[in-house]
Amino acid sequence: QVQLVESGGGLVQAGGSLRLSCAASGSFFSFLDMGWYRQAPGRQRELVARQPGAGRSDYADSVKGRFTISRDNAKNTVYLQMNSLKPEDTAVYYCNTKMAGVNYWGQGTQVTVSS
Repeated sequence: QVQLVESGGGLVQAGGSLRLSCAASGSFFSFLDMGWYRQAPGRQRELVARQPGAGRSDYADSVKGRFTISRDNAKNTVYLQMNSLKPEDTAVYYCNTKMAGVNYWGQGTQVTVSS
């Protein structure tokens, strides 16, 4: 079982930056594929960025060049650095991983970008 706890959301003006963190419990973090998703009101949850345990990161087209996913395996933590934020980035952001066929989600952290 994996527990995920996000932090770092908040209110920021357009053009600003935020860094989200997701701390994971468990012993196998370095092997896990980690992802950040977001869900805006009235919209489906969508993948923002994903970083496999090994290999290249993957980004939604809407955030490429602005967001960067990274991880610190010693701290069991994955980050999402968000730069040049836009009002359309406003959403609840969730951390995700899958282990033994089970999807795990954090509680979410609200990001609000004002114009």
